[in-house]
Amino acid sequence: MSEKITKRHRIIFHVDMNSFYASVEMAYDPALIGKPVAIAGNVEERKGIIVTCSYEARAFGVRTTMPLWEARQKCPQLIVRKPNFDRYRKSSQAMFELLRQYTDLVEPVSIDEGYMDVTDYSGSLSPLQIAEEIQTRLQKELLLPCSIGIAPNKFLAKMASDMKKPMGITILRKRELQKILWPFNVGEMHGVGSKTAEKLKTINIATIGDLANGNDYQLKHLLGINGERLKKRANGVDNRPVDPDSVSEFKSIGNSTTLPKDTDDERMIEKTIEKLAASVSARMKRKSVLSQNIQLMIRYGIHHTVTRSRKLSNPVESEAQIKEAAMFLLRKHWNGEPVRLLGVTAQELVEKDDSVKQLDLFTFQEDAKQEPLHKTLQDLEEKFGKGIIKRGIKNKNTADVGSKAKITTSFQKDFLD
Repeated sequence: MSEKITKRHRIIFHVDMNSFYASVEMAYDPALIGKPVAIAGNVEERKGIIVTCSYEARAFGVRTTMPLWEARQKCPQLIVRKPNFDRYRKSSQAMFELLRQYTDLVEPVSIDEGYMDVTDYSGSLSPLQIAEEIQTRLQKELLLPCSIGIAPNKFLAKMASDMKKPMGITILRKRELQKILWPFNVGEMHGVGSKTAEKLKTINIATIGDLANGNDYQLKHLLGINGERLKKRANGVDNRPVDPDSVSEFKSIGNSTTLPKDTDDERMIEKTIEKLAASVSARMKRKSVLSQNIQLMIRYGIHHTVTRSRKLSNPVESEAQIKEAAMFLLRKHWNGEPVRLLGVTAQELVEKDDSVKQLDLFTFQEDAKQEPLHKTLQDLEEKFGKGIIKRGIKNKNTADVGSKAKITTSFQKDFLD
């Protein structure tokens, strides 16, 4: 391995923890080891959804996002635990601390996976030996299994880590793409969702190899700039650096909740949207971001979900503005049938300091009232420096509004807050 990958090429790892939540529960309770274990957002059969499960549970056909009642039908002996996010956060931080003992270039992607750039590793171990040692130490010291992909870039490392689970180590070289990667169904490619895969089928692209050799004009016409990017990935081209600071980057903030029972009660639906909007708004304010697009998700049954979004003329962050946009979407797209789940997501986020508000006839009067304050802040910043005064109070210990028990949050990008 040390001879075949030289310092002339980047050496990137993708470390992916196996059944992370379930594995953490096993680490805290060894009696669970070797048993079918599942983590569910609510342990009640009516509204519980499988968040993750052990490989022993998967052997019975239990899968992520499966309703709990269905999982119990497939595996009557299934052991179900509620999520313990404080516990998962501690294990995640310990995992990343261990990875940083080998290189400073560690990029967390979510609570249970991250990239490492070991190109400039100065120790005596080969890349394969580093991966083996990391895997062994995570299992021995933290009782957490993982799979590791080794490749010359992030995309190939990610694809490699998915090839052997659990406890696998896979090396994927560019010269092996045609033999190893290209036969895969295009829907299995990282970055290609089910909708994109369906679109690609309309131009006769069924495998990753088909995509790698796809027509540039067709791909751009079908997917825009994303078509060009995906074709490059399929050909093993990915120049993105491993960025330790990118954990602070996120594209959306959203909350969702399953209702106690399917309902067509408009007051209950509106109240639920109001709570979701409050929670999303609170998280946005903590991160000092504004949203230019609000999305509403409506689920009528297990397999019938409608997702709609509204582009906004001005970036927003307040509970009232988020609720207003979500209610607009509800009135426009709700078909009147009983609703099982609701979700509100703030998309196209921008840093508050970088946002530019477009004045129009409806906001000019209110904005004009704030002009003296804007002028004073600007004068102070020019004299004492940018950021000397910030509007509002930012309290890291403040909990999300309306987040008591029932509202689930997108934990994957918030775990290091």
